[in-house]
Amino acid sequence: MQNRWVWQLGVLHDALERLDALAEQWQTTRDDLPADARPGTDAHDNALALHHAECWDALHDWATHGHTLTEINTAARRAPSPLALPPTVTAAPAADRTAPVHR
Repeated sequence: MQNRWVWQLGVLHDALERLDALAEQWQTTRDDLPADARPGTDAHDNALALHHAECWDALHDWATHGHTLTEINTAARRAPSPLALPPTVTAAPAADRTAPVHR
């Protein structure tokens, strides 16, 4: 385990919460736009540009620290599991000495 993982997971969690809040805010903003503010109009496109600008910081956090999830996954797959049974050695079956040998 890397010490930085706890901090990086916190950064990713906070960024995800910010993105969720911004998505909800965009839904409200979009619903409050005038009926004629369709994609391609200044009213819609300016509101969407502002939304995207507000998202950049959180997206940057994900671009910077998102690799942490794959690092943790890789480490978890390579780590020995305390739940796994220890490997056992099985003896090879003994040859049946009572069977007649054909030569």
